[in-house]
Amino acid sequence: MSLRLSTVILPYRRWHEGGRSTWTRAEQLGFHTAYTYDHLSWRSFRDGPWFGAVPTLTAAATVTERLRLGTLVTSPNFRHPVTLAKELISLDDISGGRITLGIGAGGTGFDATALGQEPWTPRERADRFGEFLPLLDRLLTEDAVSYEGDFYSAHEARNIPGCVQRPRLPFAVAATGPRGLALAARHGQAWVTTGDPKLFENGTPQQSDRALRQQGDRLADACAAIGREVDELDRVLLTGFTPERSRPLESVDAFVDFAGRHRDLGFTELVVHWPIPDSDFAADEKVFERIAMEAPAQLKE
Repeated sequence: MSLRLSTVILPYRRWHEGGRSTWTRAEQLGFHTAYTYDHLSWRSFRDGPWFGAVPTLTAAATVTERLRLGTLVTSPNFRHPVTLAKELISLDDISGGRITLGIGAGGTGFDATALGQEPWTPRERADRFGEFLPLLDRLLTEDAVSYEGDFYSAHEARNIPGCVQRPRLPFAVAATGPRGLALAARHGQAWVTTGDPKLFENGTPQQSDRALRQQGDRLADACAAIGREVDELDRVLLTGFTPERSRPLESVDAFVDFAGRHRDLGFTELVVHWPIPDSDFAADEKVFERIAMEAPAQLKE
């Protein structure tokens, strides 16, 4: 099974002070996709520079040619399907059809309260996601959409000419619970996970592998329930949140070992964080670049 290597570039640098060069370097290094987080602010970066995902990806699209681009992930926390669809269609057009939408149910961080609302409960997040994603699917595939739901509405929303990618740009659905996995099975072209968060602090790699295998089994069950082959979906692991944390980026050998294990678990794409000094994503940039250039060939052997 082939394994693609992608990266996620956090939008914390001004475009003309290192932002642009990072995206162009990602293409030079041969990454399959370069994603960015779609947050209003995030964890320890809250009180520092942080830029919007869609403008950042638009700028990245104009300075790259082959590199796929995407969010990892956006959510209903501060998005509406009608306005998001218009932005995505525009972004897909500007990039020449190189956009992947990573999308999930959202969380309880700063995004959950930035618009002045109370944080949604897990049930509320699942309810909203269950309405958001099917409506977004329609908005990206139909010329005109009207819809009245419990949380979202659309009145003769026009999205002409639609996406460059047909029938629409691909969805990479982040999910681990039954309702999210059912949405991934029905609407996704890929499934995204970060592993089991309960294992991050004190778990072992072996426990993480078992948890990821179980998640994959539940995805297969969700696909079987609607008569879909699970192999139709790519499986994407956003690294850095399993018990190994950043250790796989310490050497090419360490990464190849980590990647090989997860390829054997059925993953088709691994996403590594672009190094950020003095953060949880700190790593040696020279080693990081060696991994990008050398590891894919070793994983084919």
